[in-house]
Amino acid sequence: MTPANHFSALDAARALEAGTLTSEALVRACLDRIAERNNDVLAFTAFDADTALHHARLADRSAAAPLRGIPFAVKDVIDTADYPTAYGSPIYAGHRPHIDAACVATARERGAVVLGKVATSEFATQSPSQTRNPLNLGHTPGGSSSGSAAAVADFMVPVAFGTQTTASIVRPASYCGVVGYKPTFGFIGVAGLKPLSPMQDTIGLLTRTVADAAFFSFGLHGARITSQTDIRPRLAVCESRQWSHARPEMAQAIEQLAADAQRQGARVQRITLPADIEDLVDLQARLFAFEARQSLACERANNSSQFSERLQKRLDGGIGITPREYLDMRRRAALARVKVQALFADVDALLYPPAEGEADIGLADSGSPRFGALWSLLHLPCISLPVTKGPAGLPLGVQAIGAYGDDERLLAVAAFLNRVAAVR
Repeated sequence: MTPANHFSALDAARALEAGTLTSEALVRACLDRIAERNNDVLAFTAFDADTALHHARLADRSAAAPLRGIPFAVKDVIDTADYPTAYGSPIYAGHRPHIDAACVATARERGAVVLGKVATSEFATQSPSQTRNPLNLGHTPGGSSSGSAAAVADFMVPVAFGTQTTASIVRPASYCGVVGYKPTFGFIGVAGLKPLSPMQDTIGLLTRTVADAAFFSFGLHGARITSQTDIRPRLAVCESRQWSHARPEMAQAIEQLAADAQRQGARVQRITLPADIEDLVDLQARLFAFEARQSLACERANNSSQFSERLQKRLDGGIGITPREYLDMRRRAALARVKVQALFADVDALLYPPAEGEADIGLADSGSPRFGALWSLLHLPCISLPVTKGPAGLPLGVQAIGAYGDDERLLAVAAFLNRVAAVR
């Protein structure tokens, strides 16, 4: 019999509706898994069994709602009233917000149950958390949504909120072998998220299935989308100079998936990313540095001695950027968001690496974010899903990128790709 904590969110919702499962039993199974594994994986930073079970019992007695009874975890840069929110920094140790962030409050309103907080890197930047990859504890889970990806991968919770400013959802998803969905910019409200680069900060989800990403994200808005089972997508392998940083096994995994998808009815072509759009990758890093210096101005003024050396160096990268240069970067990004839509005139989704390869060994570095930077700047929806394993036996994912605002189609394409990968 499948343990309740192994249920997908969608399967759990169906069992809850059918009366064959209670939210209390589901939450208790997740808590048991946390008790069993969290000392090794270090995904959860705060949880309380009594609080979670209390809300689960309330969900069991409540009226039907889109997400009723489904437990979820919250990345520790997103405010919660029930649990401390330290933003991955010693500066905020023990900090307790008075209210929930908008996404947490909305999930509760739709019937979901907060299970606890999961680890983030320092202010969701590149200084890693202590979380380990549950598939191999000696390897990084990625960053900055490290706790979110690890908790979902290790069956501690079916859904976790993550955030992405550069590649902080798609990379840990690929490293931990789960699904990472970064929606179109602004689809999930960011009120109550500790800002870093407001022009790019996006709240998304880590789940174990594509269907769960669709179910929970649209469920937040009170909707349920129907899976398109007969889709024959138009795909494009999107080539760029960045591919030189992808390891051979990553490139091979994407090429093989594209070939298998074509045999399953997809139309596959190859496109080259226009140079003027690809050049915005360098702009993304400078824009990030300028905005992050502003977002962390109070911390810089009063607590900079508690910054990691890595964070301080990134913030220093914003020194000397003039207001005129910053506004010009914003202008160039806005123009590129219009121009990039032409790539989707005859394409439903672009295929691209989510990371250089498998999760690296060691915990001192969370991997390069380069493969998500451009798409975050362009506000496009992206999803990473596992497709195969690499030489070390750890997952390799593919990143699918959709047109602005076309999240439903992207999720349908991802479901198709998931089926293709499953029948290999």
